[in-house]
Amino acid sequence: MNRRLRHTLTRGVTLIEILIVLAIVGMIAGGVAVYAVPKFKESQVKEAKISAQDLQTIADGWRADNGNDCPTPQRLKTEKQMSAGSNLNDPWGSAWKISCDGDNTTVISFGPDKKEGTADDIHFPPEEAPEK
Repeated sequence: MNRRLRHTLTRGVTLIEILIVLAIVGMIAGGVAVYAVPKFKESQVKEAKISAQDLQTIADGWRADNGNDCPTPQRLKTEKQMSAGSNLNDPWGSAWKISCDGDNTTVISFGPDKKEGTADDIHFPPEEAPEK
């Protein structure tokens, strides 16, 4: 076999080739992250809205059976109004808050920043915008 051909067949991968492949993989990963992260955040908000609506329906039913007392998510789970596998936290890991005012029951998530009263809070039913 030709010496040059044998050398070509047996040589390994150079550091430059590895760095080029890593750079390409990094660019692909960065592109995926630019697309995936906003979609993930959007899905968390949608999940929170659906969960808040479900929890509000359960809390309204509980209140119809138990008077005007305002339940907590833990109480609803303890009294088996919610399944044992139900999550008592919103998608960001904070506990749901149930607020009762007369006949109205509102479920609140403090949102991604986990602070009450900020613009990213999620309410069900949604808060009405103040009239101007």
